[in-house]
Amino acid sequence: MDPTHVLLGVLAGGTIFLGLPVARLREVTTKTKAFLNATSVGILIFLLVEITGHLLEEIEEHLEAAVEQGAGFSEVWTTGGLFALGFSLGLLGLVWFERRFLGSAKNGVAPKRRAEQVAMMIAIGLGLHNLSEGLAIGQGYASGALHLAWLLAIGFALHNATEGFGIAAPLSGHRASWSFLGLTGLVAGGPTALGAFIGGWWTSEPLEVFCLALASGTILYVVGELLHLGRQLKEESVVGVGLLVGFFVALATDMILVAAK
Repeated sequence: MDPTHVLLGVLAGGTIFLGLPVARLREVTTKTKAFLNATSVGILIFLLVEITGHLLEEIEEHLEAAVEQGAGFSEVWTTGGLFALGFSLGLLGLVWFERRFLGSAKNGVAPKRRAEQVAMMIAIGLGLHNLSEGLAIGQGYASGALHLAWLLAIGFALHNATEGFGIAAPLSGHRASWSFLGLTGLVAGGPTALGAFIGGWWTSEPLEVFCLALASGTILYVVGELLHLGRQLKEESVVGVGLLVGFFVALATDMILVAAK
């Protein structure tokens, strides 16, 4: 079996480790923490808008085909149902996880431990998103579009470098261990290689829709958590700048990917 598509997935997902060393910063001022936290939120908001917009556009296309061409509403119900199910599970699943396993300890837990919990939740959300990216790489390679598969891998690699920074931002000033950072990197970046492996021999549009919807729900929950942490730092002006920087950095990397396509 040709392992090239899996290696492309490793390339695309591996760059997420580039942003993780930010979490090892020793002394970080409140303003810097607020800026890094807000930048992470900006990146995640862009991903949320991009993913959700893509899914809603797909549902709208099926609806237009059903109304204008008489194609039937089965695709609308299927895609819409998968979106609703995945989004709900992604959002409510993390709510349940936090209440079940963190519960009353959430407010009394040590700041470092809480930062690690938030970082891992971010990694989980990004991992679900990156699984769909890997599927796109694998499917492109399997269809014979080798050039497209390479361009996708390089574009996603650039994009994932900013996602690694998003994971590390809440950990800044807490001296997270290398082993923990490695684990978050595997959780967030590993699914890219897994998706490339799956996509190389089995294509499934419903699976991709479901994974993207899961990612949307988890990212929405994490954004709420990060905004709560940002409010506690009481640096509103810095937070505003950080949100803009994170959003436009993510936008710029996405434009690079679009240009590569």
